[in-house]
Amino acid sequence: MISRQAALRIPRASAIFVPKIPTRSPQTCCYATASVDSKPPIALSGLDGTYAAALYTAAVKSQTLDSTAKAINELKNLYHRDPKLGIILQAPSLNAEDKSAIIVELQKHTGVPDKENVIKNFMKTLAEYNRLNLLQGVCEKFGELISAARGEIEVTVISAMPLDNRTLGRIEAAVSKSSFIGQGKKLKVKNTVKNEIIGGLVVEVGDRTIDLSVSSRVAKMNKLLTDTL
Repeated sequence: MISRQAALRIPRASAIFVPKIPTRSPQTCCYATASVDSKPPIALSGLDGTYAAALYTAAVKSQTLDSTAKAINELKNLYHRDPKLGIILQAPSLNAEDKSAIIVELQKHTGVPDKENVIKNFMKTLAEYNRLNLLQGVCEKFGELISAARGEIEVTVISAMPLDNRTLGRIEAAVSKSSFIGQGKKLKVKNTVKNEIIGGLVVEVGDRTIDLSVSSRVAKMNKLLTDTL
């Protein structure tokens, strides 16, 4: 799919700043337009979070947030379908020609018209500063920004075995009534299976964790016995 001519021709850049992503301002006529708040709804950590915030701002200013969100989501899904993509983008041997070919191929997979060239300019910026290896993390962090902008809260239910939709629905209903879920918030519930919790549940809501797992109870019991003895 993508050229991988190996020669270690380009050293990795040492720059850690994030340049502005070029955008074209929407055309205006003789009338005034209301200003739009382009500030990301939440603060993100890490360099990938910084790039995600820059992309969010560029998309809002160019009035392409919805299409940009769809494109980034498709790129995120591409990583799951093609695990080799992450390895390719981390190769230090990529030259300018390779990077241009990568950008063209990635744009084909978004399936969304890039009218204001926001996605193209964003990926060119990553390529210019040798940050294409951050793309997967940026896609994840951008998804967090979109969820926050839509008033959505992610709820991760960790269980030892897969849960059916009825059980997940009951958990969602219970969490939605809790005191730390604000009014008007939408819950995005997903189930993650981890055998090590043995049984019970671990519910992660935003930055909060409710540990009702058997492994947690066993650990507490062991600590109690150790402290007692």
